[in-house]
Amino acid sequence: MSDNLEKILVRYYSDVLEEIVVETLWAEIINSDDGLYKIDNIPFYGPGFSSGDIVFAEYDEDEERITYRKVVEHSGNSTIQIIVLDENIDVMELRKEFESLGCESEGMGNKYFVMEVPFNISYSIIFKKLSELSDNEKIGFAEPNISQKHSSEK
Repeated sequence: MSDNLEKILVRYYSDVLEEIVVETLWAEIINSDDGLYKIDNIPFYGPGFSSGDIVFAEYDEDEERITYRKVVEHSGNSTIQIIVLDENIDVMELRKEFESLGCESEGMGNKYFVMEVPFNISYSIIFKKLSELSDNEKIGFAEPNISQKHSSEK
């Protein structure tokens, strides 16, 4: 791992799990004295920010580690959560299909993954594919953090 990365603790309510979640995310150190970090991986359960966002985090005595406080600057990237409902769908193939459209993803188990839609990618094609799969009851999806740009492209 790079010396310029730090693990940040994030505690938030997850609509997916319907409970308080504690997640640790890698972040690039922008300025540790000012508590500025750039999120380096895709959040799993929807804390209201995306990879690439710059956040303020500080050491928390109770958590005993650097802890997320707020977003300072949005990257314009969006985070999409996908649950595969159809057992005949190969999750890795589906992830590769979205990757070919420019979206990286991170999986957990064989039914759930999160996907990042970069700012420079048009969301209309991605949203059409997600909606088609959802309408056919192949997947369920949520948009816990959708940028204004992507929201306007639906």
